[in-house]
Amino acid sequence: MYIIRDIFKLRYGTYKDAKKILEEGLQKGLLPETKSSRVLTDFTGDAYRLIFEVGYESLADYEHMLNSSMQKPEWKAWYSQFKGFVESSHREILKEVI
Repeated sequence: MYIIRDIFKLRYGTYKDAKKILEEGLQKGLLPETKSSRVLTDFTGDAYRLIFEVGYESLADYEHMLNSSMQKPEWKAWYSQFKGFVESSHREILKEVI
C-alpha cells in the first residue's frame, strides 16, 4: 500500500473558505476515489494546513488516477478555486511496510 499526502499550506485567514470549497468538491464527487482517504489539518507544527491523504495499492493505480479524474474539466475548475487559498504545497509518497 502506498500513502500519498498532498500538504497545502493555506494563506493566513483562508482556512474556513478553503474548507468550504473542499466540502463542495467532496459533495460533488470531484475528488478522486481511492481505497482509503482522509483530510487532516494541523494541530501542532506549521499552521494553516490542509492535508489530503490517500491510499493506493500501487503507484500505477495512483498514476492512473492522476491521468484520469484530475484531467476532467469539472475537477480543473474546482481546483482553480481551491488553489487560490494555497500559499505553498508539497507531496509525500510513503510505502506502508507493516
